[in-house]
Amino acid sequence: MRKRSFGSGRSSFSRSNRFSGGGKNFSQHIDSNRYVRHAVPIIEHEVLSTMVFESLPINPRLKSNIHGKGYRNLTPIQEKLILPILEGRDVIGMANTGTGKTGAFLIPLIERTVQVATKITLILVPTRELAFQVNAELQEFSAMLHMRSALCIGGESIHRQMSMLREHPQFIIGTPGRMLDLLKRRALSVTAIGFFVLDEVDRMLDMGFVNDIKNIIRDMPAEKQSLFFSATMSSTINSLAHSFMRDPLTVSVVTRETAENVEQNVVRVQGEEGKLGTLSTMLTQPEFKKVLIFGRTKHGVERLSKTLQAKGFKAASIHGNKQQNARARAIKAFKEDMIRVLVATDVAARGLDIPDITHVINYDEPATYEDYIHRIGRTGRGNQLGNALTFIG
Repeated sequence: MRKRSFGSGRSSFSRSNRFSGGGKNFSQHIDSNRYVRHAVPIIEHEVLSTMVFESLPINPRLKSNIHGKGYRNLTPIQEKLILPILEGRDVIGMANTGTGKTGAFLIPLIERTVQVATKITLILVPTRELAFQVNAELQEFSAMLHMRSALCIGGESIHRQMSMLREHPQFIIGTPGRMLDLLKRRALSVTAIGFFVLDEVDRMLDMGFVNDIKNIIRDMPAEKQSLFFSATMSSTINSLAHSFMRDPLTVSVVTRETAENVEQNVVRVQGEEGKLGTLSTMLTQPEFKKVLIFGRTKHGVERLSKTLQAKGFKAASIHGNKQQNARARAIKAFKEDMIRVLVATDVAARGLDIPDITHVINYDEPATYEDYIHRIGRTGRGNQLGNALTFIG
């Protein structure tokens, strides 16, 4: 077995797939063989359709904005969903991350809002970071089309959000908990919602938002158009979808369990000192250009980030104890290559869409295999090859 050692012989990194997990960890008995898979390059025609945005029956300004973002061909989920959404169909979309899902619902909803300016769109997402990203994409797609949006998330001033809602925005984007707070304060009414989007529903249910979602939906008009997106479809998710949707069109572009274009391997370590030594050695290697590190706890993530900073690495952290503006600054610095390393908890990293991440490192093992899939999906976006390494004790 060929091995390459890191950290003074305390750990070893192997490209063999003959590993079994050892030591104590918090994962639910995930077979570590599942962390090992060789990358298969994605061919361009596998992720883009032959349909071009120019052919869509949408506003010329909207087409210009799409073109300005560098988009020419639709992705498969966009090809399958944009026209039905334009026609007013309820849809259930099942898709992996990085498939163009956000554009698949924003583009037709912007077009429908241009046509009927009195209709309001409510978009529910599981995390603040994803809400920021959806709002940013909305601003880019709708430039010069006089669209207003309100971002309603926890960690920000609720009074400022109430003020934004009084300005009658066409798009309201937020997380379930804050939306429910605004409803209870009567600062938000859902009776005028014309378009409703539930994004990353599986993540929202994992985070315990199912009752919040049901309470938000309860007073919405029956005639609204509903769009529902999830990477998986359990019986609970399916039941939730059909409880408020009308004859939905179901489209799936989930093609693989984990990203085929991500090289996945394990790293054997011994103790905390061995883990840190191995990580430090890795981060000195030139190929580790932009690295997202996952830890289990908020305190552990913060401690690791500060330790790496003390060792001279440009690093930052995001976790639930961090103020939203600090999290936003860290993500912005990572996106703009002002730092090379971002350390995160699973919840804080939900929905992150940051290009050119070369490596995902599972410093702590994931709690579930589904969490593992989500983590490694942050690298190897689009057609790029990515790398995922999981530390095993």
